[in-house]
Parts: sequence; C-alpha cells; structure tokens
Amino acid sequence: MKVKIRRALISVSDKEGIENFARALVEMGVELLSTGGTFAAIEAGGVAVTEVAEYTGFPEMMGGRVKTLHPKVHGGILALRDETEHTQAMAAHGIEGIDLVVVNLYPFEKTVAKPGVKRAAAIEEIDIGGPSMVRSAAKNHRFVGIVTEPTDYGRVLDEMQRKDSSIGEDLRRELACKAFALTARYDAAISRWMAEQEISDGKTCQAFPESFAVAGVKTLDLRYGENPHQQAAFYKTSATDEASVASAEVLNGKALSFNNLVDLDAAHALAKEFVEPFVAVTKHNNPCGAASAATIEEALEAAWAGDPLSAFGSVLAFTRPVNLACASFLVEGNRFVEAIIAPSFDTDAFALLTDKPRWGKNVRLLACGEYGPDSRRPLDIELKKLVGGFLLQGRDLAATGLENLNCVTQTRASDQEISALLFAERIAKHVKSNAIVLARGTRVLGVGAGQMSRVDAVRLAIHKAGDDVAGAVLASDAFFPFPDGVETAIAAGVGAILQPGGSMRDNLVIAACDQHKTAMVFTGERHFRH
Repeated sequence: MKVKIRRALISVSDKEGIENFARALVEMGVELLSTGGTFAAIEAGGVAVTEVAEYTGFPEMMGGRVKTLHPKVHGGILALRDETEHTQAMAAHGIEGIDLVVVNLYPFEKTVAKPGVKRAAAIEEIDIGGPSMVRSAAKNHRFVGIVTEPTDYGRVLDEMQRKDSSIGEDLRRELACKAFALTARYDAAISRWMAEQEISDGKTCQAFPESFAVAGVKTLDLRYGENPHQQAAFYKTSATDEASVASAEVLNGKALSFNNLVDLDAAHALAKEFVEPFVAVTKHNNPCGAASAATIEEALEAAWAGDPLSAFGSVLAFTRPVNLACASFLVEGNRFVEAIIAPSFDTDAFALLTDKPRWGKNVRLLACGEYGPDSRRPLDIELKKLVGGFLLQGRDLAATGLENLNCVTQTRASDQEISALLFAERIAKHVKSNAIVLARGTRVLGVGAGQMSRVDAVRLAIHKAGDDVAGAVLASDAFFPFPDGVETAIAAGVGAILQPGGSMRDNLVIAACDQHKTAMVFTGERHFRH
C-alpha cells in the first residue's frame, strides 16, 4: 500500500539540509507543521510552514520542554486510517492526519562526550517529545513515514516523485526499523550515562545495573569477518573523549578488515599503558614485539627486533607521531605492516609511507590524537558475547608499582631487573593467557601466548627470544602451578621472575628459584586475558 503524503511534521535538532527538504515537500503540495528552531529555520528560507503551537492552539512552554506532547499531534500520527473509531475521533476533535514525521533527537551523546559537561546540561539534552514522535510514527508505519536521518531526505523525495507524492510500504518499513534502532540506542546511551554518574558521585559502587543495553551506529560494512564466509560490520558506540580505533581518522590505505580492527584495538590498548615513546607490534591480537626508548624511532627499531619474522604483516601502535625516521625504517628491505595507529603522522613520513610502492595503496594509517594512561575511561565496560547472553567486566587498568612488589626469594632482584620486570608485566597484561613475556630493559625479547600450559608458554617465549635469553627477566600473567615453568626459564638463563603468586605450590616454586639463586617477586595481582 502506498501512503500519499499530504501533511508532514518536521522537528529536528540537526538542521543539515532541512530547508531544501522542506521546500521540495511544499513544491509537491505537502503542508508543513514545525516547532521552535526548526520552524524558524524553514520560515527564514521563505518556505510555507505552520507552527505546531498554532495548529494545536497550545503554546510551547517550560523552555520548550512541552511543545509536541498534544493529542492533535500524536493523534494525527497514531490514527489508523482504516479504523472507523479512529477516523471518527479525529473528526470529533479536529485532528488532521500527519503522514510524514521528520525528527532527529537532541544531541545527548555528543553533549556528554564533552569534557567537564555539567549534569544539568546533560539532563537538558534528554529528548522527550522527539522519541515520542519517532516511536509513534514508527509504530504506525503502515500509514506514516518516519525520517530520522538527513541522509534519507533524498531517498524520500525520489520515492515521492516517482510515486505521485507517496511512500511505498517497503521504504516505510525500512525507515521504521531505523527509527526504533535510533530510540533504542538513544535510551541505551542515557541509561549507561546515568549509571556512570551514580558511580562517579559515590551513590553506588555497582557498575552493572539489573538491565544493560548495548547499542551502536554502523560505521563500516566489512568485506567479511574473521573468515571469508562470515559477514561482518563495525559499529561505534556512544562517543567518548578517549582516543580509540573507533574515533581515529583513517588517513590512507585499503578498507579496514575485521581482523585489522581487532589487532589495532589490541595494539592501541597496550600502547595506552605508556607515557614515554613506545611502539607495540601486534599480530593476531598479541604483541610479538614492544619497546620504549628515548625516541620513537629507537622504540620502533627495538620493538621490531623482538620478533622480526612475526612482525611482517603486523599492526603497529605508536605513542608519538610517526616521523620520517620511523617511516624510513619501515619501508626498508622486506618490511611491511597492515596498519598503523598513532597520534599523528609527520608530513614527510606520511608522504613516504603513502608514495612507496607496495605500501602506498595498502597500509592503513589511522590518526587518533594524543593519548596516554590517564586518557583511559575506567567506567568503559568490557563486553564478551556468548550464545544466548553476554558477560560484562571492568577494564584491567591496574598498574603495578614498586610498592606492590614482594620479593619472596633469598636472592633479591636488582633495581635494573625490577624496572625490566615492571615493563614486562605491562606487556603481559595484553598477551593471551597463558602469557609469558621475556624482556631486557624496556624491550620485549620473546612472548609465549595462548598456550594451554604455562610451561609451554615459557618454552615458546624462550624460543622466540633465541640467544637473547641469558640475563633476561620474565613476567607471567598468572601464578606458576608447578616448578617446571620457572625451572625451564632458569635453565635458559632467565635472571629474575615476576608473577602474582597464589598457587598452592608457591613454596615449591620459590624453592626452585632459591636453589638456583634466582630472584622472584610476587605482585598479588593476576592479569588473565582469555
């Protein structure tokens, strides 16, 4: 069934393109109703429009909080045109049918994303009349068209021009789906913000309300998911001021893939642990190399040296702008990476990376702005989807310092070893469990990731480190259940070990270290990453 558009109600916060859309509707014989700022914008363009207050006979009041919540508005939207009772009620109360509703909502998400926004200002950006009209029109989409995005103005006009000022059922149903998705996302953003405010204000320490809604906006259709037979898309959740892959600007390269995005997020999460110049080299969601140094180019060279074989086709995260020295190093020889995320790219570095054959058309370059450990939002909940449900948890932002270390062996770690152990532990937090990281100074030598037994993770890290093991330090994301892991490390030449402790056999593990005069410190904090 086609719905002929005779009357449209327009009330938008985002006024992009609204004057031209309104003018085109009027030229097709559509009568316009509008409110507040939207009415003023349309009228200023010389387009015939009636203010909703004039139509309802009831003025806007309370600073604009009350303007469309009126039977003549919602009756005109919700009335079933083929129900006699409805049409009789319309006639009895002077209600005119509204065939098209054009509404977008107050910018709540943008408002609360601003640093330092006051609670009262955020509350005022919670739209009431807008979602009510959107839901009313979407519910009655058999007779009413609902447009919530400026990008759909052209489609609606094209349809009306082709179909004698009518909108077909297929488009109305599609627009109704978009409308309900919009209100769901909007309410989810408000709900989450309100919960975060209660936590921040100390009213509750419960980060997980009885009902938790997740909503996002599709920003990218992906070629496929983890594998070519899986469909995939990327959705962005509520805006925040934290630098992220979701908010980064893509400057160059092929379209981002599912695996690119996952690896970029993992690399960026690791880089956020560091204030100093630091580079993470990530492959298959695990760091295969990482280093900090006095300069970003030195950090890059040291990080790449951690596992040059695995680094080919990896994803990189930088804590400093990518400069020409970094770009020159990357394009030398047989090096190649899939993607780089950094605060920015120096002009000459960007030119080299994008002009170099094999690199230019392929490498994805993302600029995310300045960031560091303090930029992370503790209240940003992590979600893991299961079949039939999902799990929520807080982010693992714990930082181990000297005050958290407990030397449990007769041999004590040197200051140099302690510094290297703390560096290695920050890396281990971002390695899939079971996780073992070998390091020297502020450079990763070898990583054992995702093994089913901890001793195998140790063996893998030693294999990756090669001849550099002697004198290295080792960090483990969880306790050693048996002495075999530390015995394997010590036999390879590891000089000091960090682990959380907590095993029923801790005394045997400590004894193994004491036997070989190897220092071991406990942190008391586990960092599993499944």
